[in-house]
Amino acid sequence: MLTSVDRLLFVRRVPIFKELRDFIVRLTSVMNELSFPANYTIFRQGEEGRSLYIVVSGKVKVHIGNKQLAEVEQGKYFGEMAVFDTQPRSASATTLEPCEFLELTQEQLYDAIEETPEIAVNIIRELSRLIRKLNDDMNVTSLRS
Repeated sequence: MLTSVDRLLFVRRVPIFKELRDFIVRLTSVMNELSFPANYTIFRQGEEGRSLYIVVSGKVKVHIGNKQLAEVEQGKYFGEMAVFDTQPRSASATTLEPCEFLELTQEQLYDAIEETPEIAVNIIRELSRLIRKLNDDMNVTSLRS
């Protein structure tokens, strides 16, 4: 269990929440704490999703079938696409070792954005950064082929 101060300090280091100052106290207070054992499927591709997860401890693999797309470690997040659209999960997420998470639901996030619209700008910036990185990675891969 994280203390409220530990939660605050931890979430402040997560890129999409980094620039939020006063508001982050309220946001961290509504996040759910979850623990899962190793080899636990958090969600499956095709399922409805309404939460993003921040890894407090442990490692998670994001995958489609047996193909691993990413390994998510402490201080990183996953599942964010489901928070912004109503589409089914595009991949599965499974713990690689015992893990602890902070969960932010779509409802909690939307309430937060309504109260403090700047969070939406931070999230858009971070998602744009991720898309640019994926584009760069694809360009490097195609040049090697």
